[in-house]
Amino acid sequence: MKIIEIEACCREILSAISRIIVGKDDVLRQLLAGILANGHILIEDYPGLAKTLIARLLSEALDLTFKRIQFTPDLLPGDITGSLLYDQREARFEFRRGPIFTQLLLADEINRATPKTQSALLEAMQERQVTVEGESHPLEAPFLVIATQNPIDLEGTYALPEAQLDRFIMRIAVGYPGREEEREILARRRTRRTEEAHIEKVATRDDLLSMQAALEDVHVDGSIEEYIVDLTRASREDPRIALGASPRGSLALLRLARAEAALRRSDFVTPDDVKAMAVPALAHRLVLRPELWVSRVAPADIIIGHCCSACLSIASSCLSWPSRWRSGS
Repeated sequence: MKIIEIEACCREILSAISRIIVGKDDVLRQLLAGILANGHILIEDYPGLAKTLIARLLSEALDLTFKRIQFTPDLLPGDITGSLLYDQREARFEFRRGPIFTQLLLADEINRATPKTQSALLEAMQERQVTVEGESHPLEAPFLVIATQNPIDLEGTYALPEAQLDRFIMRIAVGYPGREEEREILARRRTRRTEEAHIEKVATRDDLLSMQAALEDVHVDGSIEEYIVDLTRASREDPRIALGASPRGSLALLRLARAEAALRRSDFVTPDDVKAMAVPALAHRLVLRPELWVSRVAPADIIIGHCCSACLSIASSCLSWPSRWRSGS
């Protein structure tokens, strides 16, 4: 699939979802970029902001099978992956697949499950397979996880370990709507005359796989690679940070920058594409030093600062690009 076709298809998807979700075009664009980059997405925000609805509408627009798991403290790993059940008629054990065998999985309030249950997702998110009793079961492509967690209600929750946070290609927030946007939400609900909201299929599973594969044709100049490396290395060398971004973070930022370029109908990545995706791709991978926990310093602020300083170092390299790249045409 050509880049121009990717942009047209994604624009149609965003338009369809925007008929239900009001005033969140930037959030939807970031989500779609994460899906194009074939990554898992963590949404951290308050209840009632349409996180579940957005995930379901994305599955409808892309014609993907969709399942939702409500994470609770009593949820067991077998409730996610499936388990072996004894078939008395056949006198043998039979594997019953769990809800993880889907194309788009919503892990709702993922931090409410115990670490043992959370870890049931690790193999699936990384290797796209599930192993039960020594037997591996591949997951159908695409396999995408959209997980949600509440940032304020911490009673009875288990924070995701750094190793699992690192599996998410990006972390984003939805945010409250503005006054007029919230009024528009009420007006559209009255017009719809039902609580249920659905959209028509815009693309197919094969279309999505083609778009994901086409991102490999988006050109990345050597100076852009240096920019990405400088950003991630700066996070490791910053004295305010106890744990910086790993090479997996660099790869995630590269994939997301390519997706951002494709969404603006470009076949090459610019520094602006990297900057647009730096915070969603890297901020959740950083751990601040304990003395900064009580301050107002946030990982996102540190990433933004490093974006500006690292960008100056590649300005001269960008001047040597072909004119069509410098102009963004």
